[in-house]
Amino acid sequence: MVKHVIFDTDPGIDDAIALSILLNAEDIEVDLITTVGGNVAWEKTARNALKLVHFFDRQIPVAAGNKGPLLTAFTDASEVHGESGMDGYDFPEVSMDELVEGHAVLAMRDCLLAAEDPVTIVAVGPQTNMALLLTMFPEVREKIAELIIMGGSFTRGNKHVMDEFNIGTDPEAAQIVFNAPIKKTMVGLDIGYIATIGAAEAEELAQVNEAGRMVYGMLKAYRSQERDGELAMYDPTAVAYLLQPDMFKTVDCNVEVELGSSLTYGQTVVDLDHKTDRPVNCTVPTWIDRDRFKAWFKDSIRACR
Repeated sequence: MVKHVIFDTDPGIDDAIALSILLNAEDIEVDLITTVGGNVAWEKTARNALKLVHFFDRQIPVAAGNKGPLLTAFTDASEVHGESGMDGYDFPEVSMDELVEGHAVLAMRDCLLAAEDPVTIVAVGPQTNMALLLTMFPEVREKIAELIIMGGSFTRGNKHVMDEFNIGTDPEAAQIVFNAPIKKTMVGLDIGYIATIGAAEAEELAQVNEAGRMVYGMLKAYRSQERDGELAMYDPTAVAYLLQPDMFKTVDCNVEVELGSSLTYGQTVVDLDHKTDRPVNCTVPTWIDRDRFKAWFKDSIRACR
């Protein structure tokens, strides 16, 4: 059975890799790609999404969403992803005129309400678009099969001490989303630390196809955190969860976002051990089979066309 997906993203190198895998996955139909300001400014994230759609010669609408967070000042992560957001590969230029007219949240609403069956949303950037969608158009909630988020952490952070970049970029939006009455999974920073790709594996992919050369070039430019000398693959783990959830161990628990502390603002407080009486509102992967992930990652890039 074909699974229909909306991909909300802020490309970003690991976003680009995740989208590349998703666009070439079997039994997946990407109905809409929406973008948000995050890893780089919103004009660049929208342009990067268009570049990837052209790279794979797909006819998928791309809609640009919010330029920045609901309340806080916007800061990007161009020091990690490069000035363009997808440094390391020379993509042909695209026209921004190709974007869907209007805000991405309107495109998401229309896509969901027109769908015959519930749609899965994979959101691998700040949760700004999702918060707006769920508050402005609550009627779409019943059309969402699941929201898979790449963000948060049940340990520490990578933006500040305790907050992960996607959640820490717009904590208020994330809190709205975690408390929305829909099925949610949070694939956090901790999983990306396990799911890594080494330089030799990336170089091997460069010999396979043009997608492999693109991935290799971008990974050479990527300034992500390393674990055991390998690059952490954050956003591809959300796509891995969508496609092969049995690769993970999970806990159903309560997740809240800290909004009141200057020290831990943006932290995801993940009640893995049910220490509070707060209701379960999220599924949280706590482990991924690293060897299976590596094999799946390489097979997925080899299958790109």
